[in-house]
Amino acid sequence: MFRKGALDDCKIIYNLICEMECKQLPFDKFFNIYKKQVNDKYYYCLVCERDDEVVGVLNLRFEEQLHHSEYIAEIMEFVIDPNYREKGIGKEMLAMACKIAKQFGCSQIEVASNQLRLDAHRFYLRECMQNSHFKFSKPLVGLSGSKNEIGR
Repeated sequence: MFRKGALDDCKIIYNLICEMECKQLPFDKFFNIYKKQVNDKYYYCLVCERDDEVVGVLNLRFEEQLHHSEYIAEIMEFVIDPNYREKGIGKEMLAMACKIAKQFGCSQIEVASNQLRLDAHRFYLRECMQNSHFKFSKPLVGLSGSKNEIGR
């Protein structure tokens, strides 16, 4: 079952995203951001439930972009509980996210994925997404390292 995430889902979504990032994020900051996004029409947090438990989350952002002159959907976070992977849930969630984005009026869906997430890259390519861009980032706070790490 797929549905829009609710405020009550915050803790399980937090746990899934911490799992994805391989680190513990500050829950109070996470909660405040999630609470804003749940009530913002430019975000859609899609969750997947199995046996009355949230086992997947795909967080979308809808944004008008000048270089497209249209709305574009961006997958901000996408993770499936490790116990539920390789069961087709990710494929179904991505298809649902595409449908939601199209209904919002988006002409394209995009995702950035850490270079170390090779399984995710294979998944996106299998689902007909094209690797047509590079994404560059630079830390503005804390230590800046050149080492590529999951969660950075």
